[in-house]
Amino acid sequence: MPLIDPFARAISYLRVSVTDRCDLRCVYCMAEDMTFLPKAEILSLEELDRLCGAFIALGVERIRLTGGEPLVRKNVMQLVRALSARLGEGGLRELTLTSNGTQLAKYAEELARAGIRRINVSMDTLDPAAFASVTRWGKLDQVLDGIFAAKAAGIAIKINAVALKGVNEHEYDRMLAWCGEHGFDLCLIETMPMGDIGGDRTDQYLPLSRVQARLQEHWTLEPTDYRTGGPARYFNVRETGRRIGFITPMTHNFCESCNRVRLTCTGTLYMCLGQEDAADLRRPLRDAGTDDAGLHAAIRDAIARKPKGHDFVIGRREDGAASPRHMSVTGG
Repeated sequence: MPLIDPFARAISYLRVSVTDRCDLRCVYCMAEDMTFLPKAEILSLEELDRLCGAFIALGVERIRLTGGEPLVRKNVMQLVRALSARLGEGGLRELTLTSNGTQLAKYAEELARAGIRRINVSMDTLDPAAFASVTRWGKLDQVLDGIFAAKAAGIAIKINAVALKGVNEHEYDRMLAWCGEHGFDLCLIETMPMGDIGGDRTDQYLPLSRVQARLQEHWTLEPTDYRTGGPARYFNVRETGRRIGFITPMTHNFCESCNRVRLTCTGTLYMCLGQEDAADLRRPLRDAGTDDAGLHAAIRDAIARKPKGHDFVIGRREDGAASPRHMSVTGG
């Protein structure tokens, strides 16, 4: 029997944060001086594989590996290869990855051999100085090298850019043209109130309804029913032959069609990105008396608590955060 939540939504998509660590410190995601989780709390790669296997047995068809930055996890390719072995009839339909691109040049060919066909790369700007500022110390050339290494390996690329007022809002025409030139899709994302970032998010927030209206002054955006399993609403861009997606948790939530849950590197399952209710799957996983049936029961119990939706609001609170969790902990 598949996983069905209390609102009759089938849960078929699992996002797995393999680490809370990252080699960048993007201003909308983390504070500059982060304290990361102790190693004892982190699931082993074998434990993550077993949990993913349990979800697949219960009907999950898509898994996306996230972080933090997943490719900084030591020996992460061991997990990628284990999950790729689950691809096929009656198992996993798709295994994907979200990355900041810094390690892609090193891993692109190996990821392609393991069955990764699509990668989302987080890149908010094509301006090297702005990129260094947004990421606090990132090098744009390193990310571009990774993107083109993945393209050369035959992996489809989607560029994810968080819309940041006063930072990159003048660049979306340029980014759309650049993505069209290189055969990439583009997805714009509203900033979300997740975790203390050491600043006020109201100064970052830019509604994508405004961005879309501006883009339509120069581009022909044609509605499409294209879906990847995530929350983005896509449009075909007639002039480039590529697509642009909009993820709008603030101006238009996507909860009515939510088919996903998020598993952290500690074995905590969040049934909703924007709610604090969670299930501890590490305990039954590490309990020697818990067999697969017991693990399945723990997962079903958690899905039975999945809420109808999130309630993100960005306001001028002390930290502007609706959730104390950083996105790097939950899995972006």
